[in-house]
Amino acid sequence: MKLEINSLENINKAAQEFFNCIGEHRVFAFYGPMGVGKTTFIKALCQIFGVKDDISSPTFAIVNEYRGIKGEQLFHFDFYRIKDEEEAFDFGYEDYFYSGAFCFIEWPEKVESLLPSDCVKVDLYETDNAKRILTF
Repeated sequence: MKLEINSLENINKAAQEFFNCIGEHRVFAFYGPMGVGKTTFIKALCQIFGVKDDISSPTFAIVNEYRGIKGEQLFHFDFYRIKDEEEAFDFGYEDYFYSGAFCFIEWPEKVESLLPSDCVKVDLYETDNAKRILTF
């Protein structure tokens, strides 16, 4: 599937379309260069779940946990700062990835071999005219 995000004003619409397509999937790996909007899109997804907390990048914490309005557990990962997969083992990535909770992962290329086989690959990139394209 391919979604166009023309501006920040329609990111919530794109997040809703994405949400409508996820089915039973729970683990999502977001690929894209720095500054393309991965965190912003994940924030829009969390808002669809009704998360009331301040949603921010877990760059230093590696993982942030949120609760949706219906009690859904959501984990937001940012592996940008880890040096190797061993660090993911150290904090118990399996407990998160295989929990049945929603997992939104930034910089998944740092833990590629650890991703579950049913993980949904999501590519986000910017076009020449500043649109964002999301494919999954």
